[in-house]
Amino acid sequence: MATVVFAGGGTAGHIQPALAVARTWKKMHPGDKCLFIGTAKGLEVSLVPQAGFELRMIPKVAIARRPSFTWLKIPFDLLSSIASARKILSGSDLLIGFGGYVSAPAYLAARSLKIPIVIHEANAKPGWANIVGAFLTPHLAVAHPVAKGRFSSALLAGLPLRSDVAIAYENANKDWALARAQAKARLGIESTTPLIFVMGGSQGSVAINTVIEKCVDQLHKLGYFVLHSVGRLNKLPAASDGYKAVLYVDQMADAYLAADLVISRSGAVTCSEFRALGRYALFVPLPIGNGEQMVNATGLVNAGRAKVVSQKHFTVDYVRENISQLLRESSQSSVSGSGEDLLAAEKIAALAEFALKK
Repeated sequence: MATVVFAGGGTAGHIQPALAVARTWKKMHPGDKCLFIGTAKGLEVSLVPQAGFELRMIPKVAIARRPSFTWLKIPFDLLSSIASARKILSGSDLLIGFGGYVSAPAYLAARSLKIPIVIHEANAKPGWANIVGAFLTPHLAVAHPVAKGRFSSALLAGLPLRSDVAIAYENANKDWALARAQAKARLGIESTTPLIFVMGGSQGSVAINTVIEKCVDQLHKLGYFVLHSVGRLNKLPAASDGYKAVLYVDQMADAYLAADLVISRSGAVTCSEFRALGRYALFVPLPIGNGEQMVNATGLVNAGRAKVVSQKHFTVDYVRENISQLLRESSQSSVSGSGEDLLAAEKIAALAEFALKK
């Protein structure tokens, strides 16, 4: 029996793929033990236990995006986090990392213990934690081709889908038009009413929320229905005719299928789930970070399934002037989704098996 440790925390973009691979590993190796490393402030605190996996904590190594006196603490915080990760990893057989703050200390701890490391990079532009980890292992996988660096020769595995999205794809693939109509009916929306599904990532986006809330009356006058996921950290706006706001969409697969237009950030998981089930999207990439969200959306834009607008230009006037054209373009796009990520979890698990046997 092997013990496999998963590292990937902070946002759903790191956690959901890790959970998908952990579920796949347990199906392949029922007797093995799977546990997760996380921090006390990440979404893993709720998502991992809900999925039935053990979660152990290490201190978070916080790195300010701009020069700050807090940078002086980074070496000490990193050493503390590595020491905690070593205790958790001691006696384990394999580490599978997915990026985020928790991953870099885990990679360094695993290397010091001579534990094999597998890394999956979800974004088209790798994050700093995985860039560091890539120098510690040859066992690398990516969701999208990476142009340069160590990930340029990694296994092209795709991005593991949540089970509800994968199941929805397989069902919809029998008849996409029918599946989209049935999803809209399950959400309580008339089949002839165009649905705009708005979300800003797992924790919501104040910038997107503010613009949409100011456009609600205009969108209703045009005959559109807006389903708005504002994020658990944000205030819930009042419902009105043609507008429903929720903190989080439980029927996410139905929302993707039913939506005539998705307006969202372009995180790796969002792009992957949209690619599988969605029809047409307007992406508003997060303006901070290393620019990975802009790159994530490129493939969908090139495929004619999305447009991108910067947050600076995503304004009330932009929505009012462009929304009808966006919905026309959606009506002309393919009704089908894509199954290119369906076997991603199995591919990453196979790479992990190879690393374990080396």
